[in-house]
Amino acid sequence: MPDRDGDFTTYVVQRRPQLYRLAYLLCGDAHRAEDIVQVALAKLYGAWDRASRLEGIDAYVRRIVVNSHLDETRRPWRRERLRDREQLDVPVPAPLGVEETDALWTALRGLPEGQRRVVVLRHYWGLSVEETARDLGISTGTVKSQTSLAVHELRRVLDPAAMTGERP
Repeated sequence: MPDRDGDFTTYVVQRRPQLYRLAYLLCGDAHRAEDIVQVALAKLYGAWDRASRLEGIDAYVRRIVVNSHLDETRRPWRRERLRDREQLDVPVPAPLGVEETDALWTALRGLPEGQRRVVVLRHYWGLSVEETARDLGISTGTVKSQTSLAVHELRRVLDPAAMTGERP
């Protein structure tokens, strides 16, 4: 048992920042991201004996985080929230300027949840189409179409001139 707890603690210390970033990018709220990570880690601890032997433990844990986020959005009290969330969000430090970061977060929040999940896993985490499909439990075709729609929408919102062919 002590080795089990020690191994789990070591894994959590190493991976928690990445898990938090994933949760934050999925939900867009710092407090909810903390809750999602806590729930995911509790689930992981319960399955640690089996999970620690997996070759792709990071993919397994990402799937737990994504599923925890999905579970959280299905809870009835989550449906009763403010429509204007910008005043509640805590920005994550980024190399972009403040205006660019705000525009990016606003554009990401404007995407449907399925598209946002695909964009986060594909373009932020750098997962392949197959890894993303496996993590989300959807087909590779769905990943491709959701990515295409999301990227098109992000381009439209973030750089309208590029969509019309107009350049200064």
